[in-house]
Amino acid sequence: MRSFQTTNQGLNHNSLPLRLYHKAKKLGIWDPKDIDLRQDQTDWSVMEESEKEKVLRLLAMFQAGEEAVTLDLLPLIGAIAKQGRLEEELFLTTFLFEEAKHTEFFRRFLDEVAGVTSDLSCYHTPSYRKIFYEALPQAMQALAADQSPRAIAKASVTYNMIVEGVLAETGYYTFYETVSKQGLLPGLMKGIAYLKIDESRHIGYGTYLLQRLICENEGLWDFIYAELNSFVPTLTNFIQENFDPNNLPKGLNYDEFLSYSTQRLLSRIDVLERARTKTIDEIYRITEREVGVIEPTVV
Repeated sequence: MRSFQTTNQGLNHNSLPLRLYHKAKKLGIWDPKDIDLRQDQTDWSVMEESEKEKVLRLLAMFQAGEEAVTLDLLPLIGAIAKQGRLEEELFLTTFLFEEAKHTEFFRRFLDEVAGVTSDLSCYHTPSYRKIFYEALPQAMQALAADQSPRAIAKASVTYNMIVEGVLAETGYYTFYETVSKQGLLPGLMKGIAYLKIDESRHIGYGTYLLQRLICENEGLWDFIYAELNSFVPTLTNFIQENFDPNNLPKGLNYDEFLSYSTQRLLSRIDVLERARTKTIDEIYRITEREVGVIEPTVV
């Protein structure tokens, strides 16, 4: 017989997913249409064509990436719902809303500032396509038929750890080290600040989810570790294709950029590996300190 948690035992408001849900209600309500892009239009009109081209490359990758996660997210929500994890499902509903707004924001910039009407998929290199055209949709859509721990782990590794935890964070770093430090495109940077806050919650949940799965399933760490490392060749090619020394935006040092990108992946591995020797309760307390309490600010 079917039963409903909220009329049976209620909600666990102390759980990490529900704490993140409450944070999302406060911090995720920004409206892309409210961001002032007038200075961005002025800045764009005087930027060198070569610099515009480099910014457009970044925007083309973010634009398609945000649309991709919006399109591919539903199977993960469904998989968690089928397991009866209501608190986690409630938080995951905010993912879809936020990814949709991220998609809207970048398209608004392209329309109102860059005035782009051409197809930007020309900036999607082979390694980019391997991740966003193949690996991400395949891992996420597989959950429609398979909700096993391995399938959920593979989806979360691809979505939360690689797409959000490595690629998106590297993209933020690139914008901050170039556009922001030059004092350009303040509207774009304000939107990116909001995105970064949203996705810090997404990554926090993905970290929690994967560590929970490791604690609950003996031997799953080896699978997750192998999945993370399987992306190394693609990530290396991605950097070479999009950020070689001759193709970097003004103000970005290639060696520093490469070091930052590499460290993103290594830090994800280090954080997840600790679940091998800790209990679920210990993981909860650690993750809560890292992502469940701090209230970030938008500059």
